[in-house]
Amino acid sequence: MIHGGRRAAGLLFLGDILVFVLSLWLTLLVRYGRLFQWETFKDHIGPFSILFALWALVFYMSGLYGKRVLLFKSSLPDAIVKTQFFNIVLAALFFFLLPGIGLAPKTNLVIYLVVSLLLIFLWRLALYPQLSIPRVRYPAVLIAEGLEANELVKEVNENKRYHLVFPIVITPAEALAHPEKLAERIREAGATIVVTDTTAPGIEPLAPQLYELSSFNEPAQFIAFQDMYEEVFDRVSLSSLHPAWFIEHVSETPIGYAVLKRTIDIIGGILMGLVTFIATPFVWIAQGFEGPGPIFIEQTRIGKKNSKLRAYKFRSMNKNEKAADVWVGESDNYITRVGSILRKTSLDEFPQFMSVLKGELSLIGPRNDIEGLGKRLADEIPFYNFRYLVTPGITGWAQINQQYEQGNISPQSIEETKMRLAYDFYYLKHRSLGLDIVIALKTIKRMFFRVSSW
Repeated sequence: MIHGGRRAAGLLFLGDILVFVLSLWLTLLVRYGRLFQWETFKDHIGPFSILFALWALVFYMSGLYGKRVLLFKSSLPDAIVKTQFFNIVLAALFFFLLPGIGLAPKTNLVIYLVVSLLLIFLWRLALYPQLSIPRVRYPAVLIAEGLEANELVKEVNENKRYHLVFPIVITPAEALAHPEKLAERIREAGATIVVTDTTAPGIEPLAPQLYELSSFNEPAQFIAFQDMYEEVFDRVSLSSLHPAWFIEHVSETPIGYAVLKRTIDIIGGILMGLVTFIATPFVWIAQGFEGPGPIFIEQTRIGKKNSKLRAYKFRSMNKNEKAADVWVGESDNYITRVGSILRKTSLDEFPQFMSVLKGELSLIGPRNDIEGLGKRLADEIPFYNFRYLVTPGITGWAQINQQYEQGNISPQSIEETKMRLAYDFYYLKHRSLGLDIVIALKTIKRMFFRVSSW
């Protein structure tokens, strides 16, 4: 339905692979001065094919197939440069560490970097936008109101990559009060798509009156506002939530997925433990230069179904507040210089491997709160505690999608927390092994690059 979805990502992927192959051919042309020699190309295409697969994976981890990059290109040049430099370093290590390849790629890699950068820029910034912009933007009517409705209208109407536009926006109350006027406006605009807030009181009787409306002698297409909001933003509409939503969308975890997830958690917990034991003496020395204080902190955090768990982390602040109900800046507790590095690299989280191995915590899931702050948020935000219907995680859908205020790597306000909650409920609704893999890959990217979005 929305340009920037799976089809667009697939088109980009195919285009990238073609660019990789074409860049290799042009590199050999520049390097050896021959238009085409099959033997030379054959010697290179084998090992480079492995690199092409790795490079495409790095592109994915870097978010270069993500919806925001597909729809907006303001940050794309910087992302491409960073990613391609990383890919060339990866290629150099590949040829250096794997014996028997029989190639001397130093000069080739330098040429390839220049050629591939130029072709990727040409493909991503010039050719793909022309192929992906829809030829026709269909007029649609939106029957909804509120901040989220305004957010959807702004996003869709200001971006030509969406295949529809909202010339008519009306509140549910106005639509119910004057359905005949709405019908006339729909006909005048030629709208055949009606996006409706299905949770608005009394909206059901309006649907039969609108269904037969058409300017092209075909029935109107109805789309729930909640579904479109979710597709556009990859988070749920909090204003549309009600208790029945959780009964419908947050069911018991399938046994196969539960077993696989637990197995991955155990393996990941063991690896986290090894990293913790290796890093501990170095963290202790670094913290010693900043002054006295414990190397680890203990916190009481919220677990699945509002249970309590003890979490252990490398200390990143000057004080250890076990049940703090404040954000950074609301007290005299501050992040230390060593703590800033630990947080940016996520190394402060690794001592939680014990909670992961015990099953109190998962590698992936809604991030849990310190007990005091969790209670404060539950009092101020409706349905907040429903995020604990599943086992909380160290990283999650919100962590790889949400952009916080400058300098923050976690929510530091009610509004930011509401946004995180919208992403958390999206995860609850769509959780699966595939989504967990996506989160894991993009978390690795964030740990290395520590940027909100490319």
